[in-house]
Parts: sequence; C-alpha cells; structure tokens
Amino acid sequence: MKKNRLFTPGPTMVPESVLLEMARPIEHHRTAGFRKMFEEAHGLLQYLFQTKAQCVTITGSGTAAAEAAIVGCCPTGHKALVINNGKFAERWEKVCETFNINHTTLPIEWGHGANAEVVTKALQADREIDTVICVQSETSTTALSDIEGIAKVTRERGAILIVDGITAVGAIPVKMDDWGVDVYITGSQKALMLPPGLGFAAVSDRAWERIDSATTPALYNDLKAYRKSLEGWDVPYTPAVTLIRGLLHVLRDIKLRGLESIWAETALLARATREAAKAMNLKTFAVDPTDSVTAVMVPEGVDEPALRKEMRERHGFHIAGGQGHLKGRIVRLSHMGYVDAFDTLGVIAAMELTLIRQGFKLEPGSGITAAQKVLAEANK
Repeated sequence: MKKNRLFTPGPTMVPESVLLEMARPIEHHRTAGFRKMFEEAHGLLQYLFQTKAQCVTITGSGTAAAEAAIVGCCPTGHKALVINNGKFAERWEKVCETFNINHTTLPIEWGHGANAEVVTKALQADREIDTVICVQSETSTTALSDIEGIAKVTRERGAILIVDGITAVGAIPVKMDDWGVDVYITGSQKALMLPPGLGFAAVSDRAWERIDSATTPALYNDLKAYRKSLEGWDVPYTPAVTLIRGLLHVLRDIKLRGLESIWAETALLARATREAAKAMNLKTFAVDPTDSVTAVMVPEGVDEPALRKEMRERHGFHIAGGQGHLKGRIVRLSHMGYVDAFDTLGVIAAMELTLIRQGFKLEPGSGITAAQKVLAEANK
C-alpha cells in the first residue's frame, strides 16, 4: 500500500492522534459532557482567531459559515463591496446574487491581492457601500490581501468587514481584534488538520448589531440561532460530534505550540518551496504570494494532469491543479497544518523526478538543494 501525502490546499493531512481521538465512542450532543467540550473549544477558537468575539461553529464547510455571515450582515437597505480576485471571491459574489443582496464588485487581476488603496478608491466611488467582503488568502491563485490595511479603511468608513480566512486562519497571521475585522470565517479541512465538515465564524459586536437589525432569510445558516444556543454551550441543530471532538484535540495542540510559532513555520516552508521552484527554473504565479499555499506555473511542454497523476500514483504526493482559467496552467502545493520540512523536501523531490520524466530540463537535486539552504539558514 502506497503512502498518500496530501499537499492539496484542502483537505490537508490529518494527524494520526486526531484520527484516533475521533475514533473514540461517540457521545450524544445533548449532554453535559458535550457542552463542556464545546465550551472549551469555543475559548480556544477565540485564541485561534485572536479575538474576544463569539465564535460560531456550523456543521458544514467554510462556505456555510461565509454564507451565514454575508446573508446576516447584508439585509435589505445595505450594500456590499465584493473584492473579486479569484475563484473563491467569485463564490461570495454568487452568494450575494442568490440572496438578492445589493452589491458591487471590485475586480482585481488574479494573482494579485487587494490593499487599502484600491478599497479606499472603491468606497469613495460609491457612498452606499457599508459592507466589504474580502478573501485574505485566495486559495485558487495563492494571492494574499492586506487585511490589516483594508480593516483600517473600513473602520474609518464605518463599514462592516467580512474576511474569508479559510486558508489563512491557523496558518498565517490573523489578528481579528487588533486589526478591527468584524467577521472572520474558516473551515476545518485546512490549517485545522481535520476532515471537511465544520465551518467557523468569529463575529464582532458591531457585526451582531447589523445581524440583529433585520430578519435573516435563512434557517440552518442563521447566525442568531447559533448565538442563542451558545448561551448554554449548545447548538441549534445536530452537530458533527466526532469532528468537534477532533477539533478540541487540534485546538489544544495549536495553543500548546503557539500561533506565532506556527505562522513562522508556515512562512519557512513557503519560502523554501518558492526558492526550490526558482532553482528548478519554474515560475510561481502569485504577485502577492500567501504563505499557506504556493502556485507554480506548469512549464511549456509539460502535461499538467499527467504531472499530478504521476506524482500521486508513482510517488504518493497529491497536489492540486488550477481552477477557472488557470486550469492546466498551475499546480498548487499546501504548507498548512500537518506538514513539516521533510514532507516539503519530499514533494519537491517528487516534482523534480516527475518533471524530468516528462522531458523538462533541470538538474536533479537543484530544487531540493535550494530548499535545504533555506531550511539550514533558519536552523542556525
């Protein structure tokens, strides 16, 4: 049996200790034991998001949490600005369209992140905008937006800021309260090292005021229902009990390791991977790269699906392809969660071998050597 190493930017690899924790006998969710577990997890989620705000846990993907936040914060009479710089940013625009939310779109070239300057111009051009929706780490393009700067601009405007932190939270710096973000969302299958199935939204008091101002056109994804249940450390609907048990295990470990340490390790693996790509005569895609996932351009003459298939079937490394118009043009490698320096060296080696078999000219070991230099320098 070949070992399978997930280097996709979700789902990511799940630690053996978490799998064993989730294999324990299931507990009913309407019990004191579950409520105690849920209360502790809530406190640790506040540490994860770096906030004192209430953290809502929804059985569903990160999309469920994002939909709940967007629909709740954008009732009739309000207007949203959706910053669109990738496939997942497009999804939040679709949420607005589906729920007839008044919105406008700020298009940004894929591979670029948003910054305070472009958001300021968009807000100045339309005085009706009172909500901004932005992806911090755009998974499809691996571009990073300046959330700290954007949050400063939205606060000055008095607008609500909703941030998709799905490939940011738990991997790269996220400081909800310090930056002044109103809603941060993420999902379980990224830096949290869990299977898919949980969505999280950290919601500020300012955001709750907006949510409370109108009736939410939702049932299952109504944040007000989850907030009410939190009064008794409960949930309004049947939760994914096994995943929440695994969540508590993961969050305890994250607190023990420390977020700053995790952010530094993620950045190191990303830097090593980018230097390896450069040494292999490969180009990275993002102009404003995030550290949670790296996109590498597929060189001319190399078949992208065949590259990924061989890496998976021959070497046991599963990487992701591109989305939208980037399909066939890039491959993406994750640096989130349960991945270390030696896993990273392994995926670089597998890519080298596969590219050579496909006829791409590179010096064997060039990528690994470049990555090792980065890692060695960090270990001095």
